Amino acid sequence: MNAIIRVLNALDKVSTPSKIHAHCDLPCGVYDPAQARIEAQSVKAIMEKFNASDDSVFKERAVAIKEERAELVKHHLWVLWTDYFKAEHLEKYPQLHELFWKATKTAGESKKTNDVAVGDKLLSEIDKIADIFWETKK
Repeated sequence: MNAIIRVLNALDKVSTPSKIHAHCDLPCGVYDPAQARIEAQSVKAIMEKFNASDDSVFKERAVAIKEERAELVKHHLWVLWTDYFKAEHLEKYPQLHELFWKATKTAGESKKTNDVAVGDKLLSEIDKIADIFWETKK
């Protein structure tokens, strides 16, 4: 009998769905490019602080945090791109593919540099996406 229970417990572990990470646990319908922009502002501010510091420990921590924030920029952009924008948006705004591609690539680039100009570029690209996002909400 114990062997059967062990087998059933093992099957439960195999058949239990793994945890899924999403924008939220419900299809809440709440989207805003501000989430990506706030993280991008953090990326740029960290670049500025990195460049102004002579403290190697601070710089090491700054790079790690900047990389986390850049990854969050990508996450928030992907949520907008994959969950919010629909085919009718792409028909009306055919540049959406390229805007998202450039912004996510720039977010990735910001992980490799502390050039504040890259942070400015990222913010500009997010702003272009935000302009379209708000147009779709009218």
